[in-house]
Amino acid sequence: MQFSKYGQTFSKPSSISQLMDDLGDALHSETPVNLLGGGNPARIDQVNAAYFEVYQSLAAEGIDGNAIAAMGNYSNPQGDMPFITTLVEFFNRHYDWQLTAANIALTNGSQNAFFYLFNLFSGSFAHHKTTDAQAEVASNRTVVKSILLPLAPEYIGYSDVQIEGKHFIAIEPTIATVTHDGEAGFFKYTIDFAALENLAALKNGEIGAICCSRPTNPTGNVLTDAEMAHLARIAKQYAIPLIIDNAYGEPFPNIIYPKVTLNWDDNTILCFSLSKIGLPGLRTGIVIAAPEVIAAIAAMNAVVNLAPTRFGAAIAAPLLADDRLQELCDDTIQPFYASKAKKAVALIKAELGDYPVLIHKPEGAIFLWIWFKNLPISTTELYERLKQKATLIVPSEHFYPGLDTTTYPHAHECIRMSIAASDETLAAGIKVIGAVVRALYEV
Repeated sequence: MQFSKYGQTFSKPSSISQLMDDLGDALHSETPVNLLGGGNPARIDQVNAAYFEVYQSLAAEGIDGNAIAAMGNYSNPQGDMPFITTLVEFFNRHYDWQLTAANIALTNGSQNAFFYLFNLFSGSFAHHKTTDAQAEVASNRTVVKSILLPLAPEYIGYSDVQIEGKHFIAIEPTIATVTHDGEAGFFKYTIDFAALENLAALKNGEIGAICCSRPTNPTGNVLTDAEMAHLARIAKQYAIPLIIDNAYGEPFPNIIYPKVTLNWDDNTILCFSLSKIGLPGLRTGIVIAAPEVIAAIAAMNAVVNLAPTRFGAAIAAPLLADDRLQELCDDTIQPFYASKAKKAVALIKAELGDYPVLIHKPEGAIFLWIWFKNLPISTTELYERLKQKATLIVPSEHFYPGLDTTTYPHAHECIRMSIAASDETLAAGIKVIGAVVRALYEV
C-alpha cells in the first residue's frame, strides 16, 4: 500500500515512536523492567486522593451533573469554556496578566499544541514582510522558516511534528562545570547568545519562532530570568513569537527549584499541561497567547479533533478555582521530585563517582541528564545494552533537532533518566547502569 508524502512522514519510524513502543513493551513484559526511560509522572498518593475526591463529587451530581456533561457533549473548538474562564481567573489572580477568554485555548495534550504551533510558524511562507531588522530581505519571495531552539538538547517530542519536514535550527550550549549542594561532579548548560545573535537565518528572516522549555526536558536545566528576558528582546526585535514550554514549570506542576519569574505578553506563547500534575491520560494542554494565535488553534482543533477533550477540565477546574492545585504543587509535588532527585544523585555518585561522569545540575523536571565523558560507545549503543538487562533509559542523540550531531561528540555521550519510578526501581536501574558503564570504561 502506498502512502502520500504526508503519510510517509508520520508513518516512518521516529525517535518518539520508538521510545513509546519500547515503553509499551516494558509495561507488558512478563519480567520486571527498570523503567527509567519514559516521561510518565509518578503516582503520588496525596495528589491522586485530591483527584479522586473531585471525581467522586462529580459522580455524586448524578446524570444531570458536570461529569456527564463533560463526557456527553462537545466543547467548542477553543475548549471547555468554564475551564477557560477558571484559568483566566487563576492567572489574573496570581500574575495580573489581564487575560480574557480570547487568550486561552485547550488542546488534547501539549504534544497536540506543539504540532499546531510549529506548523503555524515554520515551513513555507508565501510572502514575507520585512521589519527594520530585516530590511535587506525581499518582500515578495517565498521563505522557508524554521523554529529556533536557542539551547539544545531539547524535548524529543518536538522532532517529528512538522508537516513539511523538519525545520529546526538549534544552538550548541555553553557548558560549565558547577557545584550542587556543595558537591562537585555537576555541569550546567547556558545559552550561547553570541552564536544565536550572529545566526544568519535569524538576520535573513528565516526564523518563524523561538522555542524553549523551562525546566528543560531532557536536562532539568532552568533558563535564568536574564536569559528569558534576552530571548524575549530578540523575539520582539525580529517580530517573531517566543514559545515557552512550561510543562514542568510554575505554577503547575511547579517542578522547578530556582526562584524564577514567569512572564507573559502578546509576543509570548505559554504552553502548559495537566500531564505532569499526574493526569497524563486525560490529555489536556493549555495555550496562552495573543487572540489571533488562539483563534488559529481553535480552527485547527475543529479540523483535527472537532473539539478538545473535556474530562481533564472537569477534574482540574475546581482545584484551580480555590487554589488547592497550587498548594498540591508547592507542598507535595515539588518536594516529592526534589527528594527523588537527591536520592538518584546519591545512587549515581555511589556507582560512578570515580569515573568521568557528570550530572546536569538538577533544577527541575522529572529527569536527570547524565554525561559519560569520552564513553567508548555511543549512548544509543548503551541504550541497547541496558535494554538487554531490562533497564530503559533514553539516549541523548534523539534530543538535538536542528543540530548536526555528527560533528558534536557531546550529543552522543549523555542519557536522560527518569526519577519518577519507585525507589526500588530507581536503585535497581542505577545499579545496572553503573555496572555496564564501569565495564565500558575499564576495557
